[in-house]
Formats: sequence, C-alpha cells, structure tokens
Amino acid sequence: MSVKVRFAPSPTGFLHVGNIRTALVNWLFARKMGGHFLLRIDDTDVERSEQRFTDGIHEDLQWLGLNWDSEVHQSQRFERYRIATEMLAEQGRLYACYETPEELDVQRKMLAARGLPPIYNRAGLKLSVEQKAALEAQGRKAHYRFLLTEDAVVWDDLIRGHTQFRPTHMSDPVLVREDGGPVYTLASVVDDGELGISHVIRGEDHVSNTAVQVQLYQALGFSVPQFAHMALLKTKDGEMSKRLGGNDIRALCDAGIMPMAINSMLARMGTSEAVEAFADIVPLVESFEFRKFGRAPANYDVLELQKLNEKLLHKLAFDDVAAQIPFADEGFWLSVRANIKALAEVKLWWDIVHGEVSGGLDAEERVFVSGAAQLLPQEPWDDATYDAWIAAIKPGTARTGKALFMPLRKALTGQEHGPELKKLLPLLGHERVLQRLKGE
Repeated sequence: MSVKVRFAPSPTGFLHVGNIRTALVNWLFARKMGGHFLLRIDDTDVERSEQRFTDGIHEDLQWLGLNWDSEVHQSQRFERYRIATEMLAEQGRLYACYETPEELDVQRKMLAARGLPPIYNRAGLKLSVEQKAALEAQGRKAHYRFLLTEDAVVWDDLIRGHTQFRPTHMSDPVLVREDGGPVYTLASVVDDGELGISHVIRGEDHVSNTAVQVQLYQALGFSVPQFAHMALLKTKDGEMSKRLGGNDIRALCDAGIMPMAINSMLARMGTSEAVEAFADIVPLVESFEFRKFGRAPANYDVLELQKLNEKLLHKLAFDDVAAQIPFADEGFWLSVRANIKALAEVKLWWDIVHGEVSGGLDAEERVFVSGAAQLLPQEPWDDATYDAWIAAIKPGTARTGKALFMPLRKALTGQEHGPELKKLLPLLGHERVLQRLKGE
C-alpha cells in the first residue's frame, strides 16, 4: 500500500506539544514507509481562523524539521463538501433537524434521568414537509444529521487492536451547521477520501469520531483508511491542555529548548522504548513501529524535557550550534557546553568572559584572592593551568574545598556556579584574570 498521512491543525491558535506529537508520529511513519506527509489546514471556521496562526504552524513545523510534501486548506474546498452533502441527501442518509441547543440539552437531561444514554431521538427524520415549513416560518434554520445504519463498525486499530462500535449506541452526528457550514466530521472524511489518505493517525479521543466516519467513508464511496489511535498525553494536572503553560511550542523555543529535544521526547513517549537524546531524527525514523505504542496515557513533564535538552546540548558539536551562536568560536563552545541548561546561556557566559563582573567578595575573601593573584602561572595557559595554580595556592592557606574555590570563582565570574574554572581560565587570559583578582 502507498502510504499517505495527514496532519490537520486548525489555525485558531499556536501549536502545543499534543499537536506536535500527532504531527511527529504521522511524519515518522510517512518517512519510514517512504510515503507522503500532507499538511491540511482545517480552517472551515472562517471567523476564528487567522493567517498568523497558519504562519505559526508553518514556522513551528519547519523549526522542528518536519517538512511536508503537500498542503491543502479546507477553506478552499467548500464546494467539495457541498457536493458530498447532496450525495448523502440523495441516498436518504442526510436529514434536516430544527432543535435548538437548549432543546437538545433538555432531551439529554431527561434521558439521563431515566438512566438511558443521551442519544438523539431522530425527531427530525419524522417531520413532514408542512412541519418543516412551519418551523422555518418561525425563523428556525435547519442543521443536518447523518443517518447511521445499525451495522456494527469494526476495524483493526494499529495501536488499540480490534475495535468495535454499535451505531445504535450513538447519536446521528450533525454534518452541516445551521449556517450551512460543514463540521469537522464531514470535511475530514471528504478530504481523506478525495486526497487518498491511507492511514489516519491521531489521539484516542477521536475513537468515537472514527466509528461515525467509517460509515461516512462507505456512504460516500471512499476506501476506509487504516486507523491508529494513540493514548493521550498527560501532565501532572491531568490531560494535556491546549493552553497549559510550558506546553506551547513557541514558549519552549523561547525557553531555549532545542527542536531535537522535543522530537526525541515525543517520539518515544508512551512507547516501549526508552526516551533518549538524539541529535538527528534519522534514528527515530528507523526505529518507528506502531507495535511499540502502549495503551496507557503517556506522562509529559516539561522538567524532564529540560533535562533531555541538557543532555542533548552537552554532546552537540560546534557545527550543530554555530549558526545560533555566531559570536562564539569552537573553543568557547567546548569550554562551556557541559555546564549549560539552554543554548541562550552561551551568550551569558560569553558576556561574563568578555565583559565586566562584580564578585561580591567580603573583605577576608578579597585578601585571599589578592594573594592568589601573586601566584598566577605565566602564559601560555591550557587546561592544566588551573590545577597548577591551585597547587601553588594551597600551601599558603588554611582554606580547603568550597572555602578555597568559591572566592576564586566569584572573583573571576561573578557567579557561584558555571563551567569549570580550568576551562574558563584560558578563555579569560592572564591580564583579565589578574585584573579581576585585584578588583580593578
């Protein structure tokens, strides 16, 4: 089978990690199978869809390295959805309904009070031409529902396994709103069928949608794609929220999280494979298999993502980051990379090395570092210089451990933590070190 998948975000907001996980899994499967990755912009909600969010979708996917093979916008396909509704109406599978949201809510509550499932009673199917005309004369506008058959809906899900639904336990879904606009269920099926989508990969919150859509594919004469429904991501606060802080892709980018840290975490989360920091996406493509996905919700923790980001940073070569830190050279990168948590910190340490610092030393510490200045080795300096300097200082002081090292660190960097001084000393150079030790 020729593989073609789609990622279908709505341009009503910026992408979050839940969206990106869906995009990534679709992309990995397409690349593993030598298939096609379609970006479908679900912008049928014209009032809420904004160009800036479409632009944001493009930018975020490109930043993550998830290139798409083609793109389609649902707002340009309304005529295709209209033709599909006419076909369904001719089959007697689409019928007009006139209930208000309030009336439907009352129906559901009455059924719940009787211990019955909140299934639509198909009252619209029983309306005569005269009754419809009377309702429309009152100013009511029709919405249209899809008539489900009693045939069981069965499919072999690539993650969930054998899945079955009884349509008699479901309401006939609304396909066309009162304003004449198609809902997601209809538009998505028409797109999948006409654009040749072979696999639909999405969260398990869409399982009930799939049960309805299988009958809709069949009614419209389309081949039914294969389905894979992933367990949802969870946070400490519950299900993944579209607006929960720390989950927005742009916020993660601004916080210094690298694209491959996000890809590495989301590709393996919820699978039988350990999450590792990959600098390249190829191993994630090569190892991708649906059988590795579990049914339990996958836990997403931004703190774990930060730790993964650190591991990735600490093993990146200079060529991997050179474009993002144009002010630095390879020697500087290799000196500081093991002690940073985000790439933005490289600039902080560049400014510390080349700018002014305030050590915040007390009088006793100032006396100590002034004495240490007299014992500085002569240049040239290398990684062994710091140890030689400490060896020269120790015999003349009672200080040991932190009491020995911390005043030197504060005098030279103005910080209590950071890259090893043995790495920083050659970067600072003899003249600058001497000035800082003397407090000049």
